[in-house]
Amino acid sequence: MAQETPPLSGLFKNGAERLSLLGKHHHVLMKGYINGFIDETAFSDQTLKKLIAARIVWRPDEQQPLMLRPLVSELIASMVADESRRQINADVAEKLEQIRIKVQSWRDAHYKGDYSIAERQMQRLTELVHDLSGQFEEAIDSLWHRLNNDFGFVSTLNEKISENKRAQNQVRRLLDGLDLIVFHELIEFAENNSSLRKILVSQLQLRVSLHHSSLLAVQQRLVDLMAKFRQQQSRTLLVTNMAAFLHQHPQYQPTSYPERREVPDVFNIASPLSLHASISLDRTVDRQMIAEMLLALPRALVIPPPVPKSAGPVIPPIDEEVAARQVALKMDVEDFYVFAAGQSGPVSALYYLTENHLNWDSEIWLYQVITEYQSLPLADKPRFWQRCDERQASPVNDLRIISDVIIGVRGK
Repeated sequence: MAQETPPLSGLFKNGAERLSLLGKHHHVLMKGYINGFIDETAFSDQTLKKLIAARIVWRPDEQQPLMLRPLVSELIASMVADESRRQINADVAEKLEQIRIKVQSWRDAHYKGDYSIAERQMQRLTELVHDLSGQFEEAIDSLWHRLNNDFGFVSTLNEKISENKRAQNQVRRLLDGLDLIVFHELIEFAENNSSLRKILVSQLQLRVSLHHSSLLAVQQRLVDLMAKFRQQQSRTLLVTNMAAFLHQHPQYQPTSYPERREVPDVFNIASPLSLHASISLDRTVDRQMIAEMLLALPRALVIPPPVPKSAGPVIPPIDEEVAARQVALKMDVEDFYVFAAGQSGPVSALYYLTENHLNWDSEIWLYQVITEYQSLPLADKPRFWQRCDERQASPVNDLRIISDVIIGVRGK
């Protein structure tokens, strides 16, 4: 007769359900492993929620598609012996070295014009960066699980100290691993490429900052749990020792501590009494004495504050020289427009400035010419046209600099 199957434990049940999810959706998950992302349209909303809750797939951030969890990817790579993704030593230094290799491979492919290979290398690089971040996330999640389970259910102080030491060592190793990520080096790798900067600098720096905050919260939790345990241990030790003392001295009778001359400090913890007194107005025999006592009290000298004089309105001083230069600049620009209106062809603003020997900075002059054109009346503005000669600030910067302004009159 076959032996009956014992009731499924919670761990066995969760494991069986998640392995069943892997087997049920193995085609789509394997495609996601090969492509680097999961096709969300192949699943229903309920199935996606189950896969995310089972920690099979995850979304690194809101702008990224769903991906396989790093541990699931490593499991598949180990089973199929995929040497391009197989992780023999999954430490931080090894991941950073692989990131350097992928960046160099992407540069070589991009330089040769092999854009399909470059795109594949960029995909592998993105996966490596997310795997590096996911490695820390899994370790921190494991640490939180240990704090909320193993750390909270130990009976002796030595076991508690041992668990605390293990957790502190894991936090220290994670912090040492985060210190290996040097963003100055990653910025040099990325150079001026926006995609590399987004992956290696902005996204990774945000994740590293979140990991540092999580580890800080873990350390604070460790201190709180240790302090709470020591407090509970001290109370337990007091009760245990008292019970042992009473067991050794069964005839012991505690004396009345209030009747003793010297009360031990541990029992003398009563808060002091706060005495309040007030005037009894219902005793008519004391009214005369109370009135004399009130008259004898010294009176506080109250000095009224001085009344400030009414201040006049504050008018900011006007720099007459600056105002005069603004008026002169506006008049010179108006003369320029009058001159342009009388010409048959377009007129350069800088050429007019040089030919008339006007003492204005070229940048201020061009700014005023553009401002005057924008402030022309609606009836006069259609008579003129404006063109700005622009140049690029640098090959790596899309900033446009206006070098000259051309004003012309439209034909009738």
